[in-house]
Amino acid sequence: MAEHVILFAGPMGAGKTTAIESLSECEVIRTEAANTDRETADKDTTTVAMDYGEITIGDEDKVRLYGVPGQRRFNFMWTILKERAVGLVLLVNNDAADPIQELSDFLEEFGELHEKGGVVVCVTRTDVAPTPFIDQYAERIREVMPGRMIPVFTADARNEEQMRTCLMSLIANIEMTAMIAASQERAA
Repeated sequence: MAEHVILFAGPMGAGKTTAIESLSECEVIRTEAANTDRETADKDTTTVAMDYGEITIGDEDKVRLYGVPGQRRFNFMWTILKERAVGLVLLVNNDAADPIQELSDFLEEFGELHEKGGVVVCVTRTDVAPTPFIDQYAERIREVMPGRMIPVFTADARNEEQMRTCLMSLIANIEMTAMIAASQERAA
């Protein structure tokens, strides 16, 4: 049985909690508090420590889903949760003031997870703001993390099927990275 620890990161309001809720097979553990930053995201509550859910892939592979707070003032939780993680679902809301810069900032902060397993980017809220386009996100990824393969999807965090596609793409990358590493170890 394989076990994967996956982080869901991104700015406040990108849909991290919602994505975990749409995927989790168990009741999601949430650490919500009143949102005092209505300018950034007009919502009642925000995650202040983490969200947690689980999903089983195949017959017995367990995927542990951790959502990190989107606000930088809670970044101590980012450090704690990054330690065990092998992959990242980076959610970026297309209707943010500067979503391409948000992408860059979070890739800088969590980019090391690409080396541990993989990263996938999910652009949310494209129904509210149709631009920037996916190719603009892909171009920024090439600038920030040259030579790395990072898939970019549009997804509605409420849609289990769309979020499952993002997650399965990430799991495939993680497993391929592990196979390549094992093959290189055997060759050495």
